Amino acid sequence: MNRHNQQNSLTPKALIYRIVITVTALFIVCLYMPRDERSTYQFDVGKPWRYSQLIATYDFPIYKSAETIQTEQDSILQHYEPYFAIDETVGKEQIEKFKATINGQKPATIPANYLAYVENKLEHIYAQGVMDTENFDQMHSDEVASIRIFAQNVAKEQPMTQVFSHKTAYEYLIDLGEDSLHYDRRVLRKCNLSDYIVPNLTYDKTKSEESRKDLLSSLSYSSGMVMSGQKIIDRGDIVDKETYDILTSLEKEYTRRNTSKMQTHTVLLGQMLYVALIIACLTLYFNLFRRDYLANTRHILFIASMPVIYPLITSFLIKHNLFNVYIIPFAMAPIFIRVFMDSRTAFVTHVATVLISAISLKYPYEFIATQLVAGMVAIYSLRELSQRSQLIRSAFYVTLASIAFYMSMELIHEKDFARLEYGMYIYIIINGILLLFAYPLLFLFEKVFGFTSNVTLVELSNTNNELLKRLSEVAPGTFQHSMQVANLATEVANKIGAKALLVRTGALYHDIGKMNSPAYFTENQNNFNPHDRISYEQSAAIVISHVKDGLKLADKYNLPQVIKDFISTHHGKGKTKYFLISYKNQNPDQPVDESLFTYPGPNPFTLEQAILMMADSVEAASRSLNEYTEESISGLVDKIVDSQVQEGFFKDCPITFHDITVAKDVFKEKLKTIYHTRISYPELKKK
Repeated sequence: MNRHNQQNSLTPKALIYRIVITVTALFIVCLYMPRDERSTYQFDVGKPWRYSQLIATYDFPIYKSAETIQTEQDSILQHYEPYFAIDETVGKEQIEKFKATINGQKPATIPANYLAYVENKLEHIYAQGVMDTENFDQMHSDEVASIRIFAQNVAKEQPMTQVFSHKTAYEYLIDLGEDSLHYDRRVLRKCNLSDYIVPNLTYDKTKSEESRKDLLSSLSYSSGMVMSGQKIIDRGDIVDKETYDILTSLEKEYTRRNTSKMQTHTVLLGQMLYVALIIACLTLYFNLFRRDYLANTRHILFIASMPVIYPLITSFLIKHNLFNVYIIPFAMAPIFIRVFMDSRTAFVTHVATVLISAISLKYPYEFIATQLVAGMVAIYSLRELSQRSQLIRSAFYVTLASIAFYMSMELIHEKDFARLEYGMYIYIIINGILLLFAYPLLFLFEKVFGFTSNVTLVELSNTNNELLKRLSEVAPGTFQHSMQVANLATEVANKIGAKALLVRTGALYHDIGKMNSPAYFTENQNNFNPHDRISYEQSAAIVISHVKDGLKLADKYNLPQVIKDFISTHHGKGKTKYFLISYKNQNPDQPVDESLFTYPGPNPFTLEQAILMMADSVEAASRSLNEYTEESISGLVDKIVDSQVQEGFFKDCPITFHDITVAKDVFKEKLKTIYHTRISYPELKKK
């Protein structure tokens, strides 16, 4: 029996859509990958050198650090003097304007000696220079000690303490000092002296920038040279400040020598080819073993996100020389895929993700090996996730395995415990702690991609859940029926390797639509049957409607799509045979519209849905037996299941004849246990 045909077929539009996703993933990954050797080393002051011996292959300068250059630059710029042009006519004009204003007042408002006093002070102010407020504040902000004032191609140095702004010039005019015995400040204020203070200094950007460049030209950006053939550092050596500067200088020099467009394009071409081959292998795996995932858009997007997100994070950390790449929880990816899909897909996708991420590293072999071990341990230790403790245990195993494996490789190379790089184990431990964040992220991925995890199924299968509690109150017979079906289906799922928790949860909700009219279903009836008062067509319509009503309730209570599928497929495209046969018997000569007695379907398209259909039919029919003998139960189970097979209900799902045989055996054993004959207790005879 084959899987659902729609899951294996791709329309041209869907195929183009998947090609676009693949090409986009390829483009994004390659766009942000580093394309220079500078970014492939990771080192820091006080940490051991993790790579092989490094020898200079060409001469290069030892560049000063940015901090050192900034310090020296600040020291040099302390002698920087910006250029300002002075307009000598401004002062003369303002003094004449002041004299004309005062002399023109009739009668005179101030004594004649005040006029000469103010005139002398204005001459001093304009001789020193008046700067506009913006430039004056900027000079003080830049801590400029002095400026250059030039007029007629002659420049003179002027301390900023002697240059005036509008505010300081006014304060100077009304500050009488030793002259306070001869003059009155109140008289000066009547003169509106601020009206005669106008900037006469203009910033000359060209001359100032030339002066700045001349000063900075004396700054040296290197502190020495490394000669070709000189040993820089060996594996295990501690990176000190001097070595750190040499290593960063080597990176800069390599980048300077290898930044031609031709080389960049060549590296990009190689990266694209590398990533394309890995993605092609991943696609080949899905074509051979998981074609149903290719037909599902959300599966494609989810899987494609892993070989994109992790390489981007890796490239970002390396480009900006941030944390060590071992801090990235790569094992989280196979955990997600294992929980939502299957272990084989989880491992294959994990391999692709690690291989693509490793292209950013100079020495990727240790990284690849460690991450593959971590991924395998994560998949093995978390075959299903239904409790938080399982994730904690898995994170512990992953951390322990990663530490042990990385230590084994270090011992092979270093041959001495004293030379082990213990700082790396801190990163691995942090990696394990970050794995614990997989639990809250599961909820996010469920909402974004429409998945359903075992954690959600456990929550839904709790009989105290609001919807199940309502079912037990409104339709107690249906609730008991659902519980029995869940037990039968779970037992079968465990025997044939299906998802037991999924089929159990689906069984609990498959008949929730009966809550809308519980009295029309036999398990909820007492002595009265409302079907006796209506036609067979109406009865069939009411019974069939419980599927549609169940889907409406599922939407209202936000049940996952995977649970809705159980509701819509548990009767498949079967018929309400009781009402159909009764109608035919009552109207033997009339044509029958069998669509009125047929469920909308579809037929089951997963193994779990097929199990539920069998369990539901067997449990319901078992209630009608007159006697519960081994022969009657066995005959009932064979009759019902064989009928479903013959009617083609299982053609679209991946169930085998062996699975069906096992399922029938389980049903027979469970029903015999449920309906076993009770011993009647004897009554005590009276003497």
